[in-house]
Amino acid sequence: MTRDVATVSPDNTVDEAIERILDSDHNGFPVTDGRTVVGFISARDLLSADDGAPLFTVMSDDIIVAHPEMDVNDAARVILRSGIQKLPVVDDAGNLVGIISNTDVIRSQIERATPEKVGKLMRTLEEIHGVTASEDRREVELADLLPTQARVYADELEGRRYELERGLAEPLVVIDNPSASGEVEDDGRLVLADGHHRVMAAHRLGIEEMDAYVIAIADHVELGMEKTARKEGLQSITDIDVVDYARHPLVETTKRFQGDEA
Repeated sequence: MTRDVATVSPDNTVDEAIERILDSDHNGFPVTDGRTVVGFISARDLLSADDGAPLFTVMSDDIIVAHPEMDVNDAARVILRSGIQKLPVVDDAGNLVGIISNTDVIRSQIERATPEKVGKLMRTLEEIHGVTASEDRREVELADLLPTQARVYADELEGRRYELERGLAEPLVVIDNPSASGEVEDDGRLVLADGHHRVMAAHRLGIEEMDAYVIAIADHVELGMEKTARKEGLQSITDIDVVDYARHPLVETTKRFQGDEA
């Protein structure tokens, strides 16, 4: 959930709420009296209301909320079945502690860096290379990462920026592959296995460290992803190309059809 929630007061007026919406990327706000949630005001609620009307006269006051301990999958079901866009999260006293949106739910379901995913990668490395591996979680320096993906997409960077700014980003997955030389001064590289879009978004925000699952290999092995990095000429995250949104393979735009007609 997002913990830093923009709210309005029941005594605010419709025109004040409209200004708040126009000056932000929100399409509605929880209405709070102090910390207590008393309703929700959406852009739809404001469309037919008088500009000077106080929000408590036009807000929805019987709204669906979630508890902080609710499972994210259950929150997804509530949002899907109710058709709402934002689900306020309240504690046992009815005080607002966060909010989760339908966008947040979608993000929670795709490209997840789960412990199960990390464990599967670790077991694969052990089976393929016959090595012993261990896993821990710590902060890593972005400057120490060896990327294994030559390009990222600009539209996804916007999504990852959103996650980073709201504390929603998943941890990276990196492989700590020791040096082949065995020399102390050559500690090997932290090979970035998952999280290239998150890394590039963080780099653009000036972030130097990120949370990561680190799979440490006991002895040096020649990883296929390191071969890919060499083939692509990748040595640091600054070597990753950012590809324009419209060239993303999952994106279709009307420009293509217009071009066909021309």
